[in-house]
Amino acid sequence: MSTPPGQAPARNVLGGTLGSCSTDPMTGFFRDGCCNTGPMDTGSHTVCAVVTAEFLAHSKYLGNDLSTPRPEFRFPGLKPGDRWCLCAARFLQAHEEGIAPQVDLSATHERALDVVPLAVLQVHAATVD
Repeated sequence: MSTPPGQAPARNVLGGTLGSCSTDPMTGFFRDGCCNTGPMDTGSHTVCAVVTAEFLAHSKYLGNDLSTPRPEFRFPGLKPGDRWCLCAARFLQAHEEGIAPQVDLSATHERALDVVPLAVLQVHAATVD
């Protein structure tokens, strides 16, 4: 887990210390493997999701292609099963449309609760080994 300089350790939606979401592929607004956030993260990339083919296809349809590699941005493209810090509003939209992926609650930043109710996140809670 990584904490941005000058900040207290980030908390997850369960009130514990924010866990790592993914380092392969490297995720997070700060590309630190965690769903950390800050004032510059206007999209609130705070929900640690395990993406599915259905979610990736829908995201691409909505104009956010997460499956195509973009080497110029050091983005490998996602495949089903990858863990990724999603924008909280995009996750809520996916929930409302019935295609929300599973979520790692221990790696989902508490700021996600500004957009997504805890009960919604809990419905999609992944079993984490």
